Amino acid sequence: MPQEQGAPAWLAASIEALIDAVGRATLYLALAMIALVATNVLLRYAFSFGSVWSQELEWHLLAAVILLGMSYAIQRGDNVRVDVFYADFGPRLKFFVDLLSGVLMLLIAGLFVKLSVPYVMQSYSIGEGSPDPGGIPLRWMVKGLIPIGFTLLALQALAALLRLVLNERQRRETAGV
Repeated sequence: MPQEQGAPAWLAASIEALIDAVGRATLYLALAMIALVATNVLLRYAFSFGSVWSQELEWHLLAAVILLGMSYAIQRGDNVRVDVFYADFGPRLKFFVDLLSGVLMLLIAGLFVKLSVPYVMQSYSIGEGSPDPGGIPLRWMVKGLIPIGFTLLALQALAALLRLVLNERQRRETAGV
């Protein structure tokens, strides 16, 4: 990685550290979800016992893993990417494609945050819970993960854009352009 200095590099590193910490914590949520699913399956098929609460907790944990883990996956490059044409692009065209992708990701994540906050607030104001007897009473809490997850995604997009611009500046300085 090129030697980077200044506020943009510090901001990108700070955001990436936050995303990394949230992502690592999310790994434990994934383990908890796997353990819960295994326990529910064992109880259901071996002992004919199940509960609505534990089944709802499975998808609440799945929502948390997805919403809190998507920015971590993007940061690590674990997302699915189709590079059929991109692989043959020159550095300048790759820069513009990455720039456009980052800006679009930032805008879409921001739109999701803007649209989801009223949705969560409405759920909170009515005290929304599970419609099923014995279900989890605080449904608004899992909905609250939507703006949190997309805020993290917007932050990751910002960090990626900062890194992209810093790396392009370094590439141009190295190339003497």
